[in-house]
Amino acid sequence: MPALRYFVPSGWGRLKNGPHPDRARQDAETLLLHVLGKGKAWLLAHLDDELPEDHAARFTELLERRFNGEPIQYITGETEFYGLTFRVTPDVLIPRPETEHLIEKVLELAGSFPVPRIVDIGTGSGAIPVALGHKLPHVQITTIDLSSAALAIAQENAQRNEVNLRFLPGDLLAPVSEEKFEIIVSNPPYVPEADRPTLAVEVRDHEPALALFAGADGLDIYRRLIPQAFARLVPGGFVALEIGYGQSAAIEALLVAATFEKIEFVPDLQGIQRVAVAQRP
Repeated sequence: MPALRYFVPSGWGRLKNGPHPDRARQDAETLLLHVLGKGKAWLLAHLDDELPEDHAARFTELLERRFNGEPIQYITGETEFYGLTFRVTPDVLIPRPETEHLIEKVLELAGSFPVPRIVDIGTGSGAIPVALGHKLPHVQITTIDLSSAALAIAQENAQRNEVNLRFLPGDLLAPVSEEKFEIIVSNPPYVPEADRPTLAVEVRDHEPALALFAGADGLDIYRRLIPQAFARLVPGGFVALEIGYGQSAAIEALLVAATFEKIEFVPDLQGIQRVAVAQRP
């Protein structure tokens, strides 16, 4: 078999003709390290080692999956978010860096209460509640998802990161209809159905549609969640929502209609209004 030093360039050559040529070399190296079960420092010290035939076949298989647009995170089964490592599968959305703005805002809001009760709606991989629980180990955090498969992944990620959460299956806030909270947080589906053809192939064809799309204008979940959130918050409690590009005016109207006050928006690093926050009077 050829030496290890051959495989990253050959993989790069294959992937540079795929959907993400800008990441071809990085992806090829990531996949080779995944097959080897080693780190980059080990690879650099063993470039003249031969790659076993079964490992070479596995590397070729993973390259083809990436060439066809499958997210690198699903291929390796892991991703990093907020400095923590998460397991991800096609049952859950891959956590995005912009969601860290939502985490930071909720941590700020949590400081307004001695011991806030927090509930996360549509938890997916558990990225939001696990990140919050890692920073707020004394806080009771409940997490809800309609998908039992997603909840199983979220539970695994909580255990992996040594965070204690309460997991409930169900639709939006229905499982906690008799409870009250200081903070309700959610990164719900918000992509309009009309935008489906414009999405990158790795998103459109591989990530769960249930976690992406929310009706013709992307607002279907917000229309249901915002009034429910008002009912489940204590006076003075907050709702914090991740929102999509160009949705701030519509979200503000929904919050006003539900009689929320002190509405504010937090931009991401590109200046897009990414987080909506409002308080129940």
